[in-house]
Amino acid sequence: MHWIKVFHIMMVIAWMAGLFYLPRIFVHYVEGLNLGEDVHRLGVMATKLFRFMTLMAIQAILAGLWLWIGYGITGAWLYAKLLFVFALLVYHLICWFYLKRLLSNDLAMSGIYLRCFNEAPLLMLIPILVFVVVKPI
Repeated sequence: MHWIKVFHIMMVIAWMAGLFYLPRIFVHYVEGLNLGEDVHRLGVMATKLFRFMTLMAIQAILAGLWLWIGYGITGAWLYAKLLFVFALLVYHLICWFYLKRLLSNDLAMSGIYLRCFNEAPLLMLIPILVFVVVKPI
């Protein structure tokens, strides 16, 4: 089970890296577009990153389910953690919608909004770490 836990943590780290970086690509796209720069390459980068982070998310979830089955359902902390994991999945889905809008040249948010949007996964990750490490409930 320890190897599954290591794999789960590695996949979560890779997924989170994508969730942290993809909105930064959105920021550069919107700001570059406003300056009249060629931003086509950013669309290609965002698409490839989204595919990568989706693959990592799927593997993280599968390994997490394996751990859940292996260790059993224990403690309210797990359900609280899963609530925030669900929020990360919703954020991931929102990123997909924004990517589709970027690819159709219709991403009309401001750079400031997207910079704030970029901070959301960190705000979801912090309680996940607290629930997993401290298990306060």
